[in-house]
Amino acid sequence: MLKERRTLSFVVMTFSSKKAQIPVTCILLFHQGKILAAQRSSHMDLPLLWEFPGGKVEKGESEKACILREIKEELGIEIEVLERVGEFDYVYSEEKSIRLIPFLAVWKSKEIILLEHLQISWIGKSDLNTLDWAPADLPIVEYLERNWEEFQKKIA
Repeated sequence: MLKERRTLSFVVMTFSSKKAQIPVTCILLFHQGKILAAQRSSHMDLPLLWEFPGGKVEKGESEKACILREIKEELGIEIEVLERVGEFDYVYSEEKSIRLIPFLAVWKSKEIILLEHLQISWIGKSDLNTLDWAPADLPIVEYLERNWEEFQKKIA
């Protein structure tokens, strides 16, 4: 006589509401002693807040290739990347966390054309805190305030 044997199998899945951190590049573009800030358009996330232009790193893309592409797409200009300036993590929510990766760069050619932003402004060190910055950019603003003179030497 055969006895039926039943075995129960369980698959244990752990769900986390945290998503992977999104790598985002941005540019620290100095010109004539000032730095470029761009105001997000009303159609973008975080409308009308100010930021250092840039964007998400695409799959298989290097950080440097990303910033070159993004600046061309957003501002229509060509830049020369001088160096990567660390990274700054910011958690917007459990679902959205970014790693902001700034690059120090100089403007090489072409005229700025606003292809995504509402407006741009060239601001000096003393004006950094006068803009309504996107939250993820605030640590970079603080870093710039502390290291402004060092950046001026690097681009000279």
